[in-house]
Amino acid sequence: MQKKIISLPRLNNLSPTIESTAIKLMEEAGELAQGIGKLRGLSGETEKREEKEVMNIIARELLDVAQTAASMMFVLEEYYGVDLEQAREEHIEKLVKKGYLKLDD
Repeated sequence: MQKKIISLPRLNNLSPTIESTAIKLMEEAGELAQGIGKLRGLSGETEKREEKEVMNIIARELLDVAQTAASMMFVLEEYYGVDLEQAREEHIEKLVKKGYLKLDD
């Protein structure tokens, strides 16, 4: 099974809550969608951008989404005692059960 491992820090200059982080996550997902819209010419902008530039925008926005999701994971662990390792294992099991992931033999 191939993995993409990206280590993101706990942001230590914020006081995130589930609500504030969920709103931020939606905001960042919207910015990601906007970047993809630029690639496909769906943003309504007349200015054309080079594919490489748009891919860099998409990568930055995707990392913003991932950072915000990581922030929410820290909130769940620290304030609500959620076992994220257990949740991750259950997530992998769900992916296998749905046929999205085939584990290496």
